[in-house]
Amino acid sequence: MSLHLIIGDKLYSSWSLRGALALDLAKAPYSEELIKLNQPDTRERLLKHSPTGKVPLLKSEHGTIADSMAIAEYLAEQFPDAGLWPDDVAARAQARSACAQMHAGFFAMRGNMPFDLSRDAPLETVPAEVQADIERMLALWAECRAAATDAGPFLFGKVSLADAFFAPIAVRLRTYRVKLPTVAEAYVETIYQWPAFKAWQKAGLEEVGK
Repeated sequence: MSLHLIIGDKLYSSWSLRGALALDLAKAPYSEELIKLNQPDTRERLLKHSPTGKVPLLKSEHGTIADSMAIAEYLAEQFPDAGLWPDDVAARAQARSACAQMHAGFFAMRGNMPFDLSRDAPLETVPAEVQADIERMLALWAECRAAATDAGPFLFGKVSLADAFFAPIAVRLRTYRVKLPTVAEAYVETIYQWPAFKAWQKAGLEEVGK
């Protein structure tokens, strides 16, 4: 199967990170094309690939798939033996629910804490709605852990698509120096030690100043 992933800057594009981590989980060989964001020709270049004008985009033999959630589900279908979702039915349902909640919400956190792998400073003031998002996020992670049936340091024990979706949140919590409970801090560290994430982080930090 020929797969081609179109992404934005690794330094700034949290949604692109999700797509790349999903492909890594699927152990799917793919080629990669980076289109720099916030440039005069960015939208024009993206529209050549998809009418959404957004990243990530996955080109496959079945067409161009837009949106990281759709990419994740496509890969789970095409690579069923990779175990992208938890094996247990209840855990799998919770994983999908958690990813959908993240995908469709947490706008205060995302808006006030832009994804930037190179950042290392707290917000001067934390708006109430951001604090509420952080607290809900920590509760959601706890709900995932409670539903897990596998052992391990990831949200559902074994690494899954849930971790691909929440990795950018872990980055925000660390780069904005959010004080976390021990369990949540350990999970953030798990993400930072994930080889696929470390490779992305290294490439993203190399973009600084380019």
